Amino acid sequence: MEEAKRKRLEEKGWKVGTVSDFLSLTPEETALIEIKLALSRHLKERRQKLMTQTELAEKLHSSQPRIAKAENGDASVSMELLIRAILATGATPQEIGQIIAQVG
Repeated sequence: MEEAKRKRLEEKGWKVGTVSDFLSLTPEETALIEIKLALSRHLKERRQKLMTQTELAEKLHSSQPRIAKAENGDASVSMELLIRAILATGATPQEIGQIIAQVG
């Protein structure tokens, strides 16, 4: 946000900050959320090139709505499901490591 806009908002009583500030997240919580979102985005991009949500769900013995939630970063989706889903698309553990390493 540009500095002039920030000052105008603060002068009018608005509090300006990040989502992490607003939710009082620790650096570890923020990192975990960013990792989950990066994995979700990668899953969606990779899956769209290879198969439908239904096909991926069948491979994982899950459901299409669950895959949709995983791809959209739903908080109810576990890290385990995200990783299993990415692996089911043919990704290697090294590729998953690279996704995580790029968060920051």
